[in-house]
Amino acid sequence: MSDITRIECGARMSQAVSYGDLIWLAGQVGTAGASVTEQTRAALAEVDRLLAAAGSDKTRILNAQIWLADMADFAEMNAVWDAWVPAGHTPARATGEAKLATPDYLVEVIVIAAKA
Repeated sequence: MSDITRIECGARMSQAVSYGDLIWLAGQVGTAGASVTEQTRAALAEVDRLLAAAGSDKTRILNAQIWLADMADFAEMNAVWDAWVPAGHTPARATGEAKLATPDYLVEVIVIAAKA
């Protein structure tokens, strides 16, 4: 049986958990108070960093959930996403509107990926 590996394990949550060939990331956010573009870039940079730490990369993302504080920001977030996600490697994805942990957060990205 595979071991569970926790990356950046804290008292409340881990930033990433892997089991077998799968990796689950906690919701990634950017700097509170920054623009949607800046927060999306920062969140996706954290996704890149955590996937690398877990032995994977963005070409191996299976599923992405993106939460926006306001769906009016959908096009702005998508402009950053479209520039980041590799052609031919787009995951299944859902985007919705939700109250995030603080009103200063505008976007949160959650992914499940396969190990490389």
